[in-house]
Amino acid sequence: MKKIPAKLITAVVAIILATIAVNAQSHYLANLTVGVKAGADISRMFFNPGVNQALKPGATAGVSFRYVEEEHFGLIAELNWVQRGWKENFEGAPYRYSRTLNYLQLPILAHIYFGRRGRFFFNAGPEIGVLLAESTSANFNPAEMATLPDFPNTNRMNVQMTLKAKHRFDYGISAGLGAEFNVTPKHAVAFEARFYYGLGNLFSSERTAPFSGSNSMAVSATLGYLFRLR
Repeated sequence: MKKIPAKLITAVVAIILATIAVNAQSHYLANLTVGVKAGADISRMFFNPGVNQALKPGATAGVSFRYVEEEHFGLIAELNWVQRGWKENFEGAPYRYSRTLNYLQLPILAHIYFGRRGRFFFNAGPEIGVLLAESTSANFNPAEMATLPDFPNTNRMNVQMTLKAKHRFDYGISAGLGAEFNVTPKHAVAFEARFYYGLGNLFSSERTAPFSGSNSMAVSATLGYLFRLR
């Protein structure tokens, strides 16, 4: 019987050890999860020059798709309906005005989590949105505010109340923290608090425009249901 070369034995052992190492690192099974969520948000606009505002309450709801291929990391795509906008602060004057902006938004988020049956997670990534509709609520006619004798027309910007949205496309960055709890191996509930900062302007930012900046900010809290497909 011929003697097996030592180099061949070494090569076979190396291949076996490498295979064991790869299997040890790939023991995690990828999973796909779908979900629905709903909740509330508060928002405002960052105008330049500034506008005196209060936070405006709104609502949000949507569906999500989550793919996790490696332990502790995955990707999330969502399709959400959100209400954003702003509410004017008249500092004691008997007037009220708010603008509601309804968006269809698509966030693509990195999903980092820790834990198994109950997990804590961090989501972050870019978001794009399309303005579906805008509406105003006021106890006066904004087109006639210059004729109101006690309307605060000095030392404040008022033109934003009569401007219509110039840019219907929005984009920005989202980041959120939350917790997820498994009810069964395939069913889970999740709570998330998320912050959004818009990078696109609502109004024109040309040199002759009233505002050089008009981007949005929102904070939301949602409760969701998740179902694991595989």
